[in-house]
Parts: sequence; structure tokens; C-alpha cells
Amino acid sequence: MSVSLSFAGETLVPLACGGLHWPAQQALLVADLHFEKGSAFARRGRFLPPHDSADTLACLIDALELTGANRVFCLGDSFHDAGGPARLPDRPRAALRLLTQNLDWLWITGNHDDDAAGALGGRVMVEARIGALTLRHEAVPGAPEPELSGHFHPKVAIHIRGRRIVRRCFAVSATKMILPAYGAFTGGLSVTDPAIGAALGGPALAFVAEGDRLLRFPVPMGRAAA
Repeated sequence: MSVSLSFAGETLVPLACGGLHWPAQQALLVADLHFEKGSAFARRGRFLPPHDSADTLACLIDALELTGANRVFCLGDSFHDAGGPARLPDRPRAALRLLTQNLDWLWITGNHDDDAAGALGGRVMVEARIGALTLRHEAVPGAPEPELSGHFHPKVAIHIRGRRIVRRCFAVSATKMILPAYGAFTGGLSVTDPAIGAALGGPALAFVAEGDRLLRFPVPMGRAAA
């Protein structure tokens, strides 16, 4: 059983896959899927395994089955570029269309893909207000409303028995929660990076979902990552 946390009066459940379950809204939130990153790199002569979209989609379907969510909110950069939907292979395309037809599916526009994902069904919005929370791609520093966002791909370095392990994390302050990147080929930015600190706007914690545990780490602010 996953462990929940309270944010802006809402009960949210960070998942080990990088998604966020919002039980009260029967929703699964994911950020930075970056579908078709592999094909985008291949077009520039940098060849990666061509299955990133299928792998990311399979992980997303697993999370839907785990949570029973019937709503999906994608927090931007769902495709690596605006041409990504046209390059999506037939089988992932058919599976994604089926999902958008049968679920309440919302694409938030991102800086990589803008509104391109809307070609595969679902609704497209620049940002949305759901219950008490605002959903957008990139956190707005200083905005007072509680928000859920992506964009920064936060990760945290954990030192265990002399080993340094880097894990994706949920970065959370009083009014901001930044989700980790969900895509199979996405990298990450240290949660201690000043850019994330500026977005969070104050004291923060990094949460890592680990099995049936939710690990929490204080985030040192005001310095670059080591």
C-alpha cells in the first residue's frame, strides 16, 4: 500500500513510477512523458533505443491499473517536440487513442510540445484549476495558489552505506509540488539546483516513493548541486 501526503488540504499519493495519485479526484497525474524522445534524437544523428514511447506508455497503463484512476492529467512536455505525435508508432498510437477516448484526459501544454498532443484526443489547456489546486507545466515563482507542475525533472542524491544513489523525487514546498519526469528516457535536475529552489520559493522537502514507504529528505536551498 502506497503512503499518502497532505498538500494544500488534499491527500495525494506519490508513486514509485513517478506518477501522483489523487484519490479524491480519481485522477493520475504525470509530468514530462517526453514521448518520442528517441526518434527526435535519431533525427539529429544520436541513436537511442526506439522503444521509449512504448515503455513509457506501458508504465502509465500499469499505474492506471494500480490506482483505478479514470482521469489523467498530463503536466506538459508529453511529447519531446511538436512533431512527436506524427512519429508515434502505430501500436502506441492506437493504445494512447483508446486511453484518451475512455478516460477523462487532460494535456497541459509544455515548452517542448505546446498543444501537439491534442491530435491524439483528450482536452488541451495551458493550465487548469482542479479542486483546490492549479495544474501547470512550470511553477510560477511567487504565485500564491497551490500548484502541481513538472518541467524541472527533480531528482535527489541519497547516500546509503557509502554509496550515492540518485532517484527521481517529488519536490514539495508550502504551495508548490513539482513532479518528477515520467518518461523512460528523461534525465533529471538535482533538487538542490537554484532553479528548482527559485520555483519552490521556500523551505522544501524531497519525497521518494520506495515500495510501501515514502522517504522524505530536507532540501538545502540557496546552493548549486554538488
